[in-house]
This record gives sequence, structure tokens and C-alpha cells, in this order.
Amino acid sequence: MSRMVGRILVLGGTGDALTIARRLQASDVYSLAGLGKVPDGLACRVRVGGFGGSEGLARFLETERIALVVDATHPYAAQMSANAASASKLAGVNCWALRRPPWEPRGGDDWRWVANWDAIRAELAPFARPFFTLGREPLSHLADIPAHQYWTIRCLDAHPGTDRARVIGARGPFTLDGERALFEQNRFDVVVSKNSGGAATEAKLDVARERGLPVVMLRRPSLPAVARIFETTDALLAELDALREPIDDRMIRPGS
Repeated sequence: MSRMVGRILVLGGTGDALTIARRLQASDVYSLAGLGKVPDGLACRVRVGGFGGSEGLARFLETERIALVVDATHPYAAQMSANAASASKLAGVNCWALRRPPWEPRGGDDWRWVANWDAIRAELAPFARPFFTLGREPLSHLADIPAHQYWTIRCLDAHPGTDRARVIGARGPFTLDGERALFEQNRFDVVVSKNSGGAATEAKLDVARERGLPVVMLRRPSLPAVARIFETTDALLAELDALREPIDDRMIRPGS
């Protein structure tokens, strides 16, 4: 007998989410939006694509008899997190979220906080060789690069770039030595980043600090309240394991 009867749905797309997915059972579901490589070797079912908003996700939870939703999406996937929280309420299902702590500036950092793309462009005006680590968004602005700038963009997607921009398709983790070499080769004079948190992509901030470069940092979006929030993958996995541990017979004897 287990403490939880039902299936788990993990909303993924991050390295942390994949770590969780590797611990799921055959009846569980790992969901991806469709960006990046679909992982193989998982015991659980992998689902790719959207749900049709919060109502579509709620129908999926009911149809698939999902007992628990785990939101392990990127900290900036605000719409998906909102849909997960809303759908879970509609379906009467608990929703947990993995929300790793944001990075905090250290001594020697020059972080310039911004809220949107227009503010990023304004902050970048004095610079010539920005390094973007924002994901896909800069790709839609390649035709608008100022005449004095050359962009380097790192994201998951392969892209040919232009004569004014280089696109690096890569997934972390990134090493300190690797980042040092990249900065030296490309002569970046500013870094543009999301405040994703975690160790996998933090080395770029260490190198920016070493080189005295400013970092234009996109603020995190507001995320919805859910039943439980975990800051680490290990803590969340420990709770999932506890849910599925066999209950000692003494705990279920009549009168015990």
C-alpha cells in the first residue's frame, strides 16, 4: 500500500525537471513545451506540446487522473506556472513548485535591473558587444540591432545568426574556464541575463565580476501561490519518495 494513489504530472523543460523525471514511474507524465531536445531513457510517459491554457490543463488532469502537479518549469515561465496553479484548483489537485532561489549580487558586481525588453535596449545603448543569455527573445530583434553593436546570443536553439549577430546553441552547465575563454574570444563589454538562479549557468556572472563588466539583469516575474514550494530538487524528491513509501502494516491495523 502506498501513501498516494494516482499519477504525477511534472511540468518540465529545465535540468532540475529532468532530474525529477528520472525518478518518476511508468504511470507518471513528464510534460515539455516542445523546445529543445526530448529526453530519452525515462521510465515515465513524455508529453510534448501545450494543453490549451488552464482549462485545457484542468481537463488533462481529470482525464488522466493526475493526483499531483509538480511545476518544475523555468522561473520565467510565468504563464505556464499560472496555468498550473489555476488548473490544479479547477481539478482539485495539489500543485507543488520547484523555485530555486535567485542569484544575489556580490561585492564587485554592477547589476542593472530591468523589467522588460525596452528597458534592456535602453541600458545597452552605450555598449558595443553585448552577450545575451535571455533565451529566444533576442532572436526576434535581429533586424533591429543598432549600427554600433554586434550581438552574441546564447540559447537552446540552433540559428544561423546574421552578419551583425552570432547565435550559440548550447545548454548548460557551463564551466568557469569555458566562460572565461568565451568572454576573452568575443570581447564582451556587457552581459544580459535572466536571474535564473542555480549553479548551471552562474559562471558567466563570475566572469563578468572578474572582468568588471556590468550585467543587465531581467527581474523575475511574479509567480502564483501553490500548495508547497521547494528551493532544491533534493528536497522535492525526498517528499515525492515519502509519498510513495510503503506504509508500515502497524500504521494501518484497526485500532492502531
